[in-house]
Amino acid sequence: MRFKEQLLSLTPYQPGKSIESVKREYNLEQIVKLASNENPFGCSEKAIAALQENQVSLAIYPDGYATLLREKLAAFLNVCENELIFGNGSDNLIQMISRALLHPNASTIMADHTFSQYKHNAVIEGAIIKEVPTINGEHDLDGMLAAIDEKTNVIWVCSPNNPTGTYVSEQKLINFLDQVPEHILVVLDEAYYEYVVAEDYYESISLTRKYKNLIVLRTFSKIYGLAALRVGYGIASPEIIKALEPAREPFNNNSFGQLAAAAAIADQKFVEICKDKNRQGLAQFYDFCAEHGLQYFPSQTNFILIDFKMDANQVFQYLLERGFIVRSGKPLGFPTSVRITVGSFEQNEGLIKVLGEFLKENK
Repeated sequence: MRFKEQLLSLTPYQPGKSIESVKREYNLEQIVKLASNENPFGCSEKAIAALQENQVSLAIYPDGYATLLREKLAAFLNVCENELIFGNGSDNLIQMISRALLHPNASTIMADHTFSQYKHNAVIEGAIIKEVPTINGEHDLDGMLAAIDEKTNVIWVCSPNNPTGTYVSEQKLINFLDQVPEHILVVLDEAYYEYVVAEDYYESISLTRKYKNLIVLRTFSKIYGLAALRVGYGIASPEIIKALEPAREPFNNNSFGQLAAAAAIADQKFVEICKDKNRQGLAQFYDFCAEHGLQYFPSQTNFILIDFKMDANQVFQYLLERGFIVRSGKPLGFPTSVRITVGSFEQNEGLIKVLGEFLKENK
Protein backbone atom coordinates (compact mmCIF):
# COMPACT_ATOMS: atom_id res chain seq x y z
CA MET A 1 0.00 0.00 0.00
CA ARG A 2 1.20 3.49 -0.82
CA PHE A 3 1.01 5.37 2.44
CA LYS A 4 2.30 8.92 2.58
CA GLU A 5 6.06 8.72 2.94
CA GLN A 6 6.04 11.11 5.88
CA LEU A 7 3.80 8.75 7.87
CA LEU A 8 6.31 5.93 7.69
CA SER A 9 8.85 7.81 9.79
CA LEU A 10 6.41 9.70 12.01
CA THR A 11 6.02 8.55 15.62
CA PRO A 12 2.47 8.55 17.00
CA TYR A 13 1.71 10.79 19.97
CA GLN A 14 2.98 9.10 23.12
CA PRO A 15 0.63 9.71 26.06
CA GLY A 16 1.85 9.32 29.62
CA LYS A 17 1.71 5.92 31.26
CA SER A 18 -1.72 4.96 32.58
CA ILE A 19 -2.37 4.47 36.29
CA GLU A 20 -3.42 0.84 35.85
CA SER A 21 -0.37 -0.10 33.79
CA VAL A 22 1.99 1.35 36.41
CA LYS A 23 0.14 -0.45 39.21
CA ARG A 24 0.58 -3.78 37.44
CA GLU A 25 4.18 -3.22 36.35
CA TYR A 26 5.51 -2.15 39.75
CA ASN A 27 3.04 -3.92 42.03
CA LEU A 28 1.85 -0.67 43.58
CA GLU A 29 -1.51 0.00 45.18
CA GLN A 30 -1.61 3.78 44.93
CA ILE A 31 -0.51 5.92 41.98
CA VAL A 32 -0.42 9.70 41.63
CA LYS A 33 -0.54 10.79 38.00
CA LEU A 34 0.99 14.21 37.40
CA ALA A 35 2.01 13.78 33.78
CA SER A 36 -0.72 15.05 31.46
CA ASN A 37 -1.69 18.44 32.93
CA GLU A 38 -5.13 17.26 33.98
CA ASN A 39 -7.07 18.98 36.76
CA PRO A 40 -6.37 17.15 40.06
CA PHE A 41 -9.59 18.58 41.49
CA GLY A 42 -11.82 16.96 38.87
CA CYS A 43 -14.65 18.95 37.31
CA SER A 44 -17.57 21.09 38.39
CA GLU A 45 -20.45 19.40 40.21
CA LYS A 46 -22.70 21.21 37.74
CA ALA A 47 -21.12 19.29 34.87
CA ILE A 48 -21.66 15.98 36.68
CA ALA A 49 -25.26 16.90 37.45
CA ALA A 50 -25.91 17.78 33.81
CA LEU A 51 -24.79 14.32 32.74
CA GLN A 52 -26.88 12.62 35.43
CA GLU A 53 -30.04 14.63 34.83
CA ASN A 54 -30.18 14.56 31.03
CA GLN A 55 -30.96 11.42 29.13
CA VAL A 56 -28.84 10.93 26.02
CA SER A 57 -29.77 8.34 23.42
CA LEU A 58 -26.67 6.42 22.40
CA ALA A 59 -28.34 5.57 19.09
CA ILE A 60 -28.69 9.20 18.01
CA TYR A 61 -25.87 11.29 16.56
CA PRO A 62 -24.85 14.31 18.63
CA ASP A 63 -25.91 17.82 17.65
CA GLY A 64 -23.51 18.64 14.83
CA TYR A 65 -23.93 22.36 15.44
CA ALA A 66 -23.41 22.01 19.22
CA THR A 67 -26.36 24.37 19.64
CA LEU A 68 -26.66 24.48 23.44
CA LEU A 69 -22.92 24.71 24.01
CA ARG A 70 -22.55 27.30 21.26
CA GLU A 71 -25.27 29.49 22.79
CA LYS A 72 -23.87 29.23 26.32
CA LEU A 73 -20.27 29.82 25.28
CA ALA A 74 -21.08 32.72 22.94
CA ALA A 75 -22.98 34.46 25.75
CA PHE A 76 -20.18 33.82 28.26
CA LEU A 77 -17.44 35.09 25.94
CA ASN A 78 -19.58 37.90 24.51
CA VAL A 79 -19.01 36.78 20.94
CA CYS A 80 -21.35 35.89 18.08
CA GLU A 81 -22.21 32.24 17.54
CA ASN A 82 -20.62 32.33 14.08
CA GLU A 83 -17.30 33.31 15.67
CA LEU A 84 -16.99 29.85 17.26
CA ILE A 85 -15.87 26.47 15.97
CA PHE A 86 -15.75 23.29 18.06
CA GLY A 87 -13.35 20.39 18.06
CA ASN A 88 -12.85 17.02 19.67
CA GLY A 89 -10.35 18.71 21.95
CA SER A 90 -8.19 21.55 20.70
CA ASP A 91 -5.96 18.90 19.08
CA ASN A 92 -8.78 18.36 16.58
CA LEU A 93 -8.80 22.08 15.77
CA ILE A 94 -5.04 21.97 15.13
CA GLN A 95 -5.72 19.09 12.76
CA MET A 96 -8.48 21.05 10.97
CA ILE A 97 -6.29 24.12 10.51
CA SER A 98 -3.43 22.01 9.18
CA ARG A 99 -5.70 20.18 6.78
CA ALA A 100 -7.20 23.43 5.52
CA LEU A 101 -4.01 25.46 5.05
CA LEU A 102 -0.95 23.22 4.88
CA HIS A 103 0.37 21.29 1.87
CA PRO A 104 3.77 20.55 0.24
CA ASN A 105 4.01 24.05 -1.24
CA ALA A 106 3.13 25.83 2.01
CA SER A 107 5.33 26.59 5.00
CA THR A 108 4.44 26.87 8.66
CA ILE A 109 6.32 28.53 11.52
CA MET A 110 6.46 27.46 15.17
CA ALA A 111 8.80 27.51 18.18
CA ASP A 112 11.24 24.63 18.48
CA HIS A 113 10.10 23.78 22.02
CA THR A 114 6.33 23.89 21.91
CA PHE A 115 3.28 21.64 21.64
CA SER A 116 4.20 18.67 19.44
CA GLN A 117 0.96 18.49 17.46
CA TYR A 118 1.72 21.59 15.38
CA LYS A 119 4.71 19.88 13.82
CA HIS A 120 3.07 16.46 13.80
CA ASN A 121 0.16 17.62 11.65
CA ALA A 122 2.41 19.72 9.42
CA VAL A 123 4.51 16.64 8.69
CA ILE A 124 1.40 14.66 7.74
CA GLU A 125 0.36 17.41 5.30
CA GLY A 126 3.86 17.48 3.80
CA ALA A 127 4.34 21.16 4.62
CA ILE A 128 7.65 23.00 4.94
CA ILE A 129 8.34 23.33 8.67
CA LYS A 130 10.30 26.22 10.18
CA GLU A 131 11.13 25.86 13.86
CA VAL A 132 12.45 29.00 15.54
CA PRO A 133 14.55 28.45 18.70
CA THR A 134 13.00 29.65 21.94
CA ILE A 135 14.86 32.15 24.13
CA ASN A 136 14.79 31.22 27.83
CA GLY A 137 11.77 29.05 27.13
CA GLU A 138 9.88 31.88 25.42
CA HIS A 139 8.80 32.34 21.82
CA ASP A 140 11.23 34.42 19.75
CA LEU A 141 8.58 36.44 17.94
CA ASP A 142 11.15 38.52 16.05
CA GLY A 143 12.76 35.31 14.83
CA MET A 144 9.38 34.00 13.76
CA LEU A 145 8.70 37.19 11.80
CA ALA A 146 12.09 36.83 10.10
CA ALA A 147 11.18 33.27 9.08
CA ILE A 148 8.12 34.39 7.08
CA ASP A 149 8.39 33.91 3.32
CA GLU A 150 6.05 33.82 0.34
CA LYS A 151 5.02 30.25 1.17
CA THR A 152 4.05 30.84 4.81
CA ASN A 153 0.41 30.00 5.53
CA VAL A 154 0.26 29.37 9.31
CA ILE A 155 2.17 30.60 12.38
CA TRP A 156 1.63 28.84 15.72
CA VAL A 157 1.98 30.72 19.01
CA CYS A 158 1.39 28.72 22.18
CA SER A 159 0.76 31.09 25.09
CA PRO A 160 1.14 29.93 27.78
CA ASN A 161 3.57 27.57 26.15
CA ASN A 162 3.66 23.82 26.62
CA PRO A 163 6.11 22.50 27.89
CA THR A 164 7.80 25.59 29.38
CA GLY A 165 4.83 27.37 30.99
CA THR A 166 6.02 30.74 29.68
CA TYR A 167 3.78 33.28 27.97
CA VAL A 168 3.78 36.15 25.47
CA SER A 169 3.10 39.60 26.92
CA GLU A 170 0.43 41.88 25.47
CA GLN A 171 2.86 44.40 23.99
CA LYS A 172 5.01 41.71 22.37
CA LEU A 173 1.97 39.99 20.88
CA ILE A 174 0.46 43.17 19.47
CA ASN A 175 3.79 44.22 17.98
CA PHE A 176 4.03 40.77 16.39
CA LEU A 177 0.49 40.76 15.00
CA ASP A 178 0.99 44.21 13.53
CA GLN A 179 3.80 42.82 11.36
CA VAL A 180 2.33 39.50 10.20
CA PRO A 181 0.91 39.76 6.66
CA GLU A 182 -2.89 39.55 6.60
CA HIS A 183 -2.98 36.43 4.43
CA ILE A 184 -1.11 34.36 7.05
CA LEU A 185 -3.19 32.72 9.78
CA VAL A 186 -1.84 33.19 13.31
CA VAL A 187 -2.98 30.44 15.68
CA LEU A 188 -2.90 31.54 19.31
CA ASP A 189 -3.16 28.36 21.39
CA GLU A 190 -4.50 29.19 24.86
CA ALA A 191 -5.14 25.74 26.32
CA TYR A 192 -3.94 27.02 29.71
CA TYR A 193 -5.57 30.45 29.46
CA GLU A 194 -7.65 30.13 32.64
CA TYR A 195 -4.54 29.54 34.79
CA VAL A 196 -2.80 32.78 33.79
CA VAL A 197 -2.19 35.42 36.48
CA ALA A 198 0.37 37.62 34.68
CA GLU A 199 -0.75 41.26 34.68
CA ASP A 200 0.61 41.94 31.20
CA TYR A 201 -1.25 39.05 29.56
CA TYR A 202 -3.42 40.13 26.62
CA GLU A 203 -7.18 39.91 26.04
CA SER A 204 -7.19 37.68 22.99
CA ILE A 205 -10.86 37.77 22.02
CA SER A 206 -10.75 41.51 21.39
CA LEU A 207 -7.66 40.92 19.27
CA THR A 208 -9.63 38.59 16.96
CA ARG A 209 -11.79 41.61 16.06
CA LYS A 210 -8.78 43.76 15.28
CA TYR A 211 -6.71 41.11 13.48
CA LYS A 212 -8.80 39.19 10.96
CA ASN A 213 -6.03 36.62 10.48
CA LEU A 214 -6.05 35.49 14.14
CA ILE A 215 -7.72 32.42 15.65
CA VAL A 216 -7.66 31.63 19.38
CA LEU A 217 -7.83 28.01 20.57
CA ARG A 218 -9.07 26.98 24.01
CA THR A 219 -10.20 23.78 25.69
CA PHE A 220 -12.39 22.30 28.41
CA SER A 221 -9.76 19.63 29.09
CA LYS A 222 -7.58 21.61 31.51
CA ILE A 223 -9.01 23.79 34.28
CA TYR A 224 -12.59 22.67 33.54
CA GLY A 225 -11.52 19.07 34.19
CA LEU A 226 -13.36 17.52 31.23
CA ALA A 227 -10.39 15.91 29.46
CA ALA A 228 -12.18 12.57 29.04
CA LEU A 229 -14.99 14.23 27.06
CA ARG A 230 -12.72 16.06 24.57
CA VAL A 231 -14.21 19.49 23.93
CA GLY A 232 -12.13 22.29 22.46
CA TYR A 233 -13.10 25.45 20.64
CA GLY A 234 -11.76 28.20 18.43
CA ILE A 235 -12.65 31.91 18.34
CA ALA A 236 -12.09 33.91 15.16
CA SER A 237 -13.76 36.13 12.60
CA PRO A 238 -16.83 34.62 10.89
CA GLU A 239 -14.80 34.48 7.66
CA ILE A 240 -12.13 32.22 9.18
CA ILE A 241 -14.73 30.02 10.87
CA LYS A 242 -16.69 29.63 7.63
CA ALA A 243 -13.53 28.67 5.74
CA LEU A 244 -12.52 26.07 8.36
CA GLU A 245 -15.93 24.43 8.80
CA PRO A 246 -15.63 22.12 5.74
CA ALA A 247 -12.47 20.66 7.32
CA ARG A 248 -14.38 19.79 10.50
CA GLU A 249 -15.61 16.24 10.81
CA PRO A 250 -19.39 15.94 11.17
CA PHE A 251 -20.59 15.22 14.73
CA ASN A 252 -17.08 15.73 16.12
CA ASN A 253 -18.32 16.69 19.60
CA ASN A 254 -20.11 13.93 21.48
CA SER A 255 -23.39 14.61 23.27
CA PHE A 256 -21.95 14.07 26.77
CA GLY A 257 -19.13 16.53 26.15
CA GLN A 258 -21.52 19.19 24.88
CA LEU A 259 -23.78 18.82 27.92
CA ALA A 260 -20.97 18.85 30.46
CA ALA A 261 -19.12 21.78 28.89
CA ALA A 262 -22.30 23.88 28.68
CA ALA A 263 -22.92 23.29 32.39
CA ALA A 264 -19.28 23.85 33.36
CA ILE A 265 -19.32 27.36 31.91
CA ALA A 266 -21.90 28.35 34.53
CA ASP A 267 -19.58 27.39 37.39
CA GLN A 268 -16.85 30.02 37.29
CA LYS A 269 -16.48 29.74 41.07
CA PHE A 270 -15.03 26.26 40.50
CA VAL A 271 -12.61 27.70 37.93
CA GLU A 272 -11.41 30.38 40.35
CA ILE A 273 -10.94 27.86 43.17
CA CYS A 274 -8.83 25.65 40.91
CA LYS A 275 -6.81 28.64 39.75
CA ASP A 276 -6.04 29.67 43.34
CA LYS A 277 -5.12 26.14 44.41
CA ASN A 278 -2.87 25.84 41.38
CA ARG A 279 -0.91 28.96 42.36
CA GLN A 280 -0.49 27.57 45.85
CA GLY A 281 0.77 24.30 44.35
CA LEU A 282 3.25 26.09 42.11
CA ALA A 283 4.57 27.90 45.19
CA GLN A 284 5.32 24.50 46.75
CA PHE A 285 7.48 23.60 43.76
CA TYR A 286 9.14 27.02 43.64
CA ASP A 287 10.14 26.63 47.30
CA PHE A 288 11.48 23.14 46.59
CA CYS A 289 13.56 24.40 43.67
CA ALA A 290 14.93 27.30 45.71
CA GLU A 291 15.89 24.92 48.53
CA HIS A 292 17.81 22.62 46.19
CA GLY A 293 19.18 25.18 43.74
CA LEU A 294 17.18 23.81 40.79
CA GLN A 295 16.38 25.88 37.72
CA TYR A 296 12.85 26.11 36.31
CA PHE A 297 10.69 28.32 34.14
CA PRO A 298 8.18 30.44 36.11
CA SER A 299 4.84 29.01 34.99
CA GLN A 300 1.51 30.50 33.97
CA THR A 301 0.05 27.01 33.67
CA ASN A 302 -0.79 24.01 35.84
CA PHE A 303 2.63 22.42 35.33
CA ILE A 304 6.27 23.22 35.95
CA LEU A 305 9.38 22.20 33.99
CA ILE A 306 12.29 21.61 36.39
CA ASP A 307 15.89 21.10 35.29
CA PHE A 308 17.66 18.43 37.37
CA LYS A 309 20.92 18.67 35.39
CA MET A 310 20.90 14.92 34.77
CA ASP A 311 19.21 12.39 32.51
CA ALA A 312 15.49 13.20 32.71
CA ASN A 313 14.59 9.54 32.29
CA GLN A 314 16.51 8.73 35.47
CA VAL A 315 14.35 11.13 37.48
CA PHE A 316 11.21 9.91 35.70
CA GLN A 317 11.98 6.25 36.44
CA TYR A 318 12.80 6.87 40.10
CA LEU A 319 9.45 8.58 40.60
CA LEU A 320 7.58 5.96 38.57
CA GLU A 321 8.84 3.11 40.74
CA ARG A 322 7.56 4.98 43.79
CA GLY A 323 4.09 5.60 42.40
CA PHE A 324 4.40 9.03 40.79
CA ILE A 325 3.84 9.42 37.05
CA VAL A 326 5.40 12.59 35.60
CA ARG A 327 6.67 13.49 32.12
CA SER A 328 10.28 13.15 31.09
CA GLY A 329 11.56 16.20 29.27
CA LYS A 330 13.51 14.13 26.74
CA PRO A 331 10.74 13.86 24.12
CA LEU A 332 9.85 17.50 24.81
CA GLY A 333 13.29 18.80 23.88
CA PHE A 334 14.58 19.20 27.45
CA PRO A 335 16.70 16.08 28.10
CA THR A 336 17.66 17.02 31.69
CA SER A 337 14.28 18.35 32.79
CA VAL A 338 11.04 16.84 34.05
CA ARG A 339 7.58 18.33 33.51
CA ILE A 340 5.34 17.94 36.55
CA THR A 341 1.62 18.67 36.64
CA VAL A 342 0.64 20.64 39.73
CA GLY A 343 -1.50 18.37 41.90
CA SER A 344 -3.35 18.85 45.16
CA PHE A 345 -1.37 20.08 48.17
CA GLU A 346 -1.01 16.51 49.46
CA GLN A 347 0.03 15.13 46.05
CA ASN A 348 2.64 17.85 45.63
CA GLU A 349 3.92 17.29 49.15
CA GLY A 350 4.31 13.55 48.54
CA LEU A 351 6.09 14.05 45.23
CA ILE A 352 8.42 16.69 46.64
CA LYS A 353 9.35 14.35 49.50
CA VAL A 354 10.33 11.62 47.04
CA LEU A 355 12.23 14.11 44.87
CA GLY A 356 14.16 15.20 47.95
CA GLU A 357 15.14 11.59 48.59
CA PHE A 358 16.22 11.25 44.98
CA LEU A 359 18.46 14.29 45.20
CA LYS A 360 20.08 12.99 48.40
CA GLU A 361 20.85 9.68 46.69
CA ASN A 362 22.26 11.39 43.59
CA LYS A 363 24.50 14.11 45.03
